[in-house]
Amino acid sequence: MLIATALPTTAAAQPDAAQAARSSVAAEIRAQVGGKYKDFYGQRGYWPLWVDKDRIGSQADALIALIEDSQADGLNPRDYGARDIGRLIEQADAGGDPKALARADLALSRALASLAADMRRPAKGVNIRYLDKEVEPREADPSDILRSAALAPSLADYIQNAGWMSQLYMRLRNARANYLKTWGGLPEIAVPEGVKMRPGGKGEAIVMLRHRLGLPDGVSYDKALAARVKAFQADHGLKPDGVAGAMTVAALNEGPARYDRLLALNLERARLLPGPWTRHVVVDAASARLFYYSKGSLDGTMKVVAGAKETQTPLMAGMIRYATLNPYWNIPPDLVERKVAPRILGGGTLKGLRYEALADWSANPAPLAQSAIDWDAVAAGRQEVRVRQLPGGSNAMGKVKFMFPNDLGIYLHDTPQRDLFAKEDRHYSNGCVRLEDAQRLGRWFFGKALAADGDRPEQHVPLPQAVPVYLTYLTAVPTAQGVQFLPDVYDRDGE
Repeated sequence: MLIATALPTTAAAQPDAAQAARSSVAAEIRAQVGGKYKDFYGQRGYWPLWVDKDRIGSQADALIALIEDSQADGLNPRDYGARDIGRLIEQADAGGDPKALARADLALSRALASLAADMRRPAKGVNIRYLDKEVEPREADPSDILRSAALAPSLADYIQNAGWMSQLYMRLRNARANYLKTWGGLPEIAVPEGVKMRPGGKGEAIVMLRHRLGLPDGVSYDKALAARVKAFQADHGLKPDGVAGAMTVAALNEGPARYDRLLALNLERARLLPGPWTRHVVVDAASARLFYYSKGSLDGTMKVVAGAKETQTPLMAGMIRYATLNPYWNIPPDLVERKVAPRILGGGTLKGLRYEALADWSANPAPLAQSAIDWDAVAAGRQEVRVRQLPGGSNAMGKVKFMFPNDLGIYLHDTPQRDLFAKEDRHYSNGCVRLEDAQRLGRWFFGKALAADGDRPEQHVPLPQAVPVYLTYLTAVPTAQGVQFLPDVYDRDGE
């Protein structure tokens, strides 16, 4: 009985002691803090961010580790004073002095705010168009950085995963380090070209191939060499067949420096993307995939069809503000010239094709009769006419399109052309993004299934809250095994 009654008293005393210790630290923080950091601490009653009981918590270890590895972000670890912070932590933990704990807490907060701001800062030379103020990069405020960190379920996990950065960035960052460990330190010797090497073969060229891939000396194309060639092919966007053909040899002879440059370039593109705590959509035109995030996690992904090489999906960012149900498709003038006009001249009718011609590009244009148009002039490119496809099952926009207003006419949309999603290369559109599962994305945007109110065309439905969308281009992507290099379909990697 005595033990049973004593336990609650002891348990209650421990939190009280810890509470008193942190209150003493809060008083010292209040006395020491200044500038923008006072905004953050003041709003939380000067309560420490890094103190657990009377010691600095393990989240500090996560920050120091990230600082020491910040060269991977193109930063200088010495700029963030990890050694000085370490000494402050030792002093604070030695005796639990509130003044020393406050000094360490403030130093850790300053280091986190500075590191996060520098990691987020875009590099020069990555060309992306920002359509809205909400998505334009801005200098991060220390209070905002620290407030986001304080709201994370686990501060240590938030720091370890750099939760303020895109998950694509962090995965690619880690994959780059692994790539350099796997392929970066191998002998940079030229493998003979014009010789197709395959399992079971022997010869001097195979001796060179084995040496280039870091295998023991030998003349045989054995199982170990075939496996190594397959691994190299898989990591470099080549068909992993284990045969060292012309494309594989060319990639080997490029050397690791070129691929490290591509990794660095793609990291800068990924640096522009927000962290997963920001609700947003990413479209990667290179891999033709879409990702959507919220509340710190990847909520889903799907295939897309992106722009063809001649009609590229641009690098841009904007705000998706509304959906349009039962959409028209305004046919691009070049397609009217090349596709529509010849069909009309061949005996087709606008009505039979479910098209209509319009007098201009205004919001409420007058219709034009088919007979009023010089289709020979349209087909020859001497005259331009606006033609749109009526809503329906065959409409190129499908049942819905998601709009982030821009002057290029780029948006995300449904499509009736389902066969393209089975293809590995999905670069066929005129620049817009065709969605594998528009209804699923609509449910994510609106929290419910989207349904049109009857057959009326162009029903606009505002999103409950506008969602940022980023159209990027990543020719090096993280995979479960490491990294994969993709074809540079748009020839942008030489920029």
